[in-house]
Amino acid sequence: GTELSPGGQRGDRGKWQKPRISRKSLMKCCLIKWIIDSTTHAQGPGSSDCELELSTVRHQPEGLEELQAQTQFTRKELQSLYRGFKNECPSGLVDEETFKTIYSQFFPQGDATTYAHFLFNAFDMDRNGSIRFEDFVIGLSVLLRGSETEKLRWAFNLYDINKDGCITKEEMLAIMTSIYDMMGRYTSPSVRDDDPSEHVDKFFQKMDRNRDGVVTIDEFIETCQKDEDIMASIKLFENVI
Repeated sequence: GTELSPGGQRGDRGKWQKPRISRKSLMKCCLIKWIIDSTTHAQGPGSSDCELELSTVRHQPEGLEELQAQTQFTRKELQSLYRGFKNECPSGLVDEETFKTIYSQFFPQGDATTYAHFLFNAFDMDRNGSIRFEDFVIGLSVLLRGSETEKLRWAFNLYDINKDGCITKEEMLAIMTSIYDMMGRYTSPSVRDDDPSEHVDKFFQKMDRNRDGVVTIDEFIETCQKDEDIMASIKLFENVI
């Protein structure tokens, strides 16, 4: 993927520029592919960029300016994302079955059901069984263009399955196993069935610094930032969003 400095960069004339990511890199994201494909199919001769307005949906999204301020997406990117989002989800909300459908399409040779369930719960901050467009793009913004710390906080939320503020070895194993089930056994070289367990045993021991059987967010972030092997492994989830 493309690494970006969280503070942006300076152009040739020294003017601060907002962090950007190429369309090619952006399209590596399954959720972005899903939206863009939908937008492409839905566009007709009379289609045009519009404000985030929809008269017949159950959920009315926030205004464009508010979302632009809360994310790293440009105005046109948000318009494009919303056009595809409302085409796929006319109600203005995404449910878990939609996530499962998306990932089963992108990983047809594996079982993406469990991973899609965990990923959906990470986006569903309100725990009400549906994801609003705002939560959707804010989460994508962190994953695709957030700082290293922001991405690690999001990853911690993914691994913290029961949302109690800490990660157990069982939770970490459940996430890693779901990723391997979806894509691991079809990688080259192939992975063994016990690889996820070995993976978690090694990393959890490093993360659980006070040996209390759980990993806090501070332990998680500090260990990831100091250990290149763990950071590379944790970043695996970035390749399957």
